[in-house]
Amino acid sequence: MDSKSRFARREFFLAAAFLLLVFAGLASAQKKTPPAHPVDLNSASAAELQQVPGIGPATAKSIINFRKKSGPFRRAEDLLAIHGISKTALERMRPYISVKPPEMPSAKSA
Repeated sequence: MDSKSRFARREFFLAAAFLLLVFAGLASAQKKTPPAHPVDLNSASAAELQQVPGIGPATAKSIINFRKKSGPFRRAEDLLAIHGISKTALERMRPYISVKPPEMPSAKSA
């Protein structure tokens, strides 16, 4: 084997090893530890929402913007109105989310 082919072969193996490490890192980064208790869609911060598998920074921001614009969520299925959340994604998130009714101001008697 000449030195050029050995060098090319070594470069190939180094590039392959690098790509393997990158993809392994990406795969492990996508695995989250789900929240211990369901996250309330009506009160959760962006950081709390990102604990839910399937919700990243952009989706968390979209959920909060939707909540500000449209008011509180009434049910988990309301998430389907957010771009990027499919029925399948919602079903994966469902064990980790909750929708508590918004607190209503108490009526004072006159």
